[in-house]
Amino acid sequence: MMTKYLLDTNVLIQARNREYGFDICPGFWDWLVEKNQAGLVASIRKVAKEIKKDKDLVAWVRERGGDFFLEEDNAMINSLKTVSNWAKREGYKDDALKKFLGGADYYLIAYALSHDYVVVTHEVFSRKNRAIKIPNACKGLALPCMNPYEMLRQEQARFVLDRS
Repeated sequence: MMTKYLLDTNVLIQARNREYGFDICPGFWDWLVEKNQAGLVASIRKVAKEIKKDKDLVAWVRERGGDFFLEEDNAMINSLKTVSNWAKREGYKDDALKKFLGGADYYLIAYALSHDYVVVTHEVFSRKNRAIKIPNACKGLALPCMNPYEMLRQEQARFVLDRS
């Protein structure tokens, strides 16, 4: 079975603002679209809604639409309960719980859990309980999680200089 990846907001924002800017590495963006068309890379609508400031990235998101940014669905209802129950059991402070349960990360994790995706994020595991980090939730829920570089290596992505 092929690995399917679900991207966090920070993957797209950091790629655009740093190493994979549209002007210096269009191959990264083409790769995302190609893998999305093959059913292997996606994100969710709530992630798309978090991208507001960068007009070029907003335009890229808008062009992708529902093919790339998947809608919440009935399959994830039980997963939402599973994720919220996990978060409440872990002893996070009320403001951390409120922020998490009101944000895209909660839905991203639930979608990945209910549809067998690997979560891809730049967030790192944290031993502090001030904020709920995606890797912490993934570990607690036995859900695979990796950073974008691990995904690109695992998929053997190659962005080669055009010599033509």
